[in-house]
Amino acid sequence: MSDTSPKLIDAVFDVSGDTLPAAYPFALWHALLHHLPLLASDHLVGVVPLRTTHNEAGMLLPKRAKLVLRIPMEMAEHAASLAMQQLDLEGSTLQLGNLKLRPLQPYPTLHAHLVSTDDEEVQFIEQVNTRLTELGIVANLICGMRNQLETPQRKIQGYSLVIHDLKPEASLRLQYTGLGADRHYGCGIFVPYKAITDLD
Repeated sequence: MSDTSPKLIDAVFDVSGDTLPAAYPFALWHALLHHLPLLASDHLVGVVPLRTTHNEAGMLLPKRAKLVLRIPMEMAEHAASLAMQQLDLEGSTLQLGNLKLRPLQPYPTLHAHLVSTDDEEVQFIEQVNTRLTELGIVANLICGMRNQLETPQRKIQGYSLVIHDLKPEASLRLQYTGLGADRHYGCGIFVPYKAITDLD
C-alpha cells in the first residue's frame, strides 16, 4: 500500500541539567509551550521521553542527553527558536543547546516507553493488534511492564511495548503515527530498539 502518513521529523536538542521532577513530562510540555505555543496546534507533535535514571530526589539527567521533539516537517524552522532556551520544570532547570534535524529512519524493531491505556494487558494487546491492522502493519509485539505518570492533577497509565519484524515502510508509518494518546507527554512514540530483551 502507498504511504500517505503525515511526514514527521525529529528535532534533536542538546540539553543539560541536573535533577528533574519524577513526572517531568507534564512540566516539560508546559515549558515548551511557553516558548513555542505553535507546538499545541498539531496533534501529531510528540516529545520523546528523556533518558534518565531515578533517585530519591527525582530523575537524573545524564551527560550528553538529548531532547527530541517529533514534529511535522513544516514546523522545523519554528522549532529553531527553542535552541539555547532555558526551561523551568517545577523549579528544575533544563537548558537547551544546539538543534539538529534528524529524518526518521526505518528500523525493524521499535520501542515505546509507555502506550497509554486504562485496559488490562489482554485487552490492550487486542487493541494494539487491531490498530496495527488498520495501519496495514504486519509485525510481532512484546508487551512490557505496566507504567504510569502521575501528578496530583493527572494520571496516565499504560504499558511499554516493543514491535519487531517491521518492514521499512511499516516502520516509518508506525513512527509517524504512533499508538494511543498523550504524545505530548512522551506516550505512544516509537524509537529504535536494538534488542528485545530487558524490556522495562
